[in-house]
Amino acid sequence: MDASPFPTIRWRLVAAVLAISGTLLAADNKHPAPKAAAGDKAGDKSSINYNIPLWEAGKAPLATGNGPLDNPFVTVFLPPESKRNGASVIVAPGGSNIMLMYGVEGLDIAERYNSWGVTAFVLTYRLSPRYGENVRVMEGKRAVQLVRSRAAEFKLDPNKVGYIGFSAGSNTARSVAGTAAAGDPNAADPLDRLSSRPDYLVLVYGVGRAAPGESLKSFPPTFLISAAADTGPALGNAQLFMDLIRAGATAEIHVYQKGRHGFGSGFGSPEFSDWMGRLELFLKLGGFLPEAN
Repeated sequence: MDASPFPTIRWRLVAAVLAISGTLLAADNKHPAPKAAAGDKAGDKSSINYNIPLWEAGKAPLATGNGPLDNPFVTVFLPPESKRNGASVIVAPGGSNIMLMYGVEGLDIAERYNSWGVTAFVLTYRLSPRYGENVRVMEGKRAVQLVRSRAAEFKLDPNKVGYIGFSAGSNTARSVAGTAAAGDPNAADPLDRLSSRPDYLVLVYGVGRAAPGESLKSFPPTFLISAAADTGPALGNAQLFMDLIRAGATAEIHVYQKGRHGFGSGFGSPEFSDWMGRLELFLKLGGFLPEAN
C-alpha cells in the first residue's frame, strides 16, 4: 500500500508556518549586542544571537514605512570561542521573496558554519510585493560592508567574508557578487568606504546565469549545488559553471540526480546529506576555513 500523502502535506504546512514565524520573531528581536560584565573574559560577552540593523532605524533607503519588515538586519550567530577562526559568512534564506525560510535555510546553516568556527550573519531582507529585487541586492551588498566594518569587534578577517544564498536568496547573492564594487574612500557613510564584494559565493538551488557580456574573470570563487529534477536551477548552475571556468574563475558544481528544490542543509536526507561536507572541503581548499585562532 502506498504511503499516505497526509504526513507530507502536514509537514509542508508546518514548514510554512515556521518560516513565517521565524521571520516575524527575527524582526522583533531588536536587542543590542550584550555587554561584558566586569571581570568577564574578552570574547565571552555573547552566546546569545542578536540583531544588527543594516541602517539606523528609519534611515533604510527606499523604505515605504518604518515597521519591523521595513528595516533590514543581520542576526549574529557566534561559534564557540575556542573554535573561532576569523572567517565569516552572510546567510540569505530563500522563500520566493514573500517570506524567509529562516529555519532550514537560515538557522540550520548558521549553526553548521559555527561548527566550522565561522561567525554567521543571517540576513533578514525586505520582501515583495512591497520591495523589489533592486532593494534586496542593495541590502546584500550592505551586509557584506557591515560585516567588514565589524571585523575588529568580532576578530574577523575582512578578506574571508563569504555569502551563501538559497533559492530567491541565491538569485540575490548572484546579483550581489555581479554588481559589487570597491568602497568609495570619500563616501560620507563609513560603510560605503568598504568593498561590497564577497570573498566567496555559495549558490544553493538558484538560477544564477551570467548576464550577456558580463566579465567573470574576477568573479569570487563559487560553489554551486542543485537537484537535476529542479531544472531551472540545475541548468542555470551548469551554464554559470561553464562560463566561470571559461573565464578562468574558480568554481565547483554538484547536481544531484535525485531530489527536489528546497532541501536546506540536507540533514537526514538520503540524497543531500553530504553536500555541506563537500562545501566544507571547498572552503578549506580555498583557504576560507583556517585553523582556530
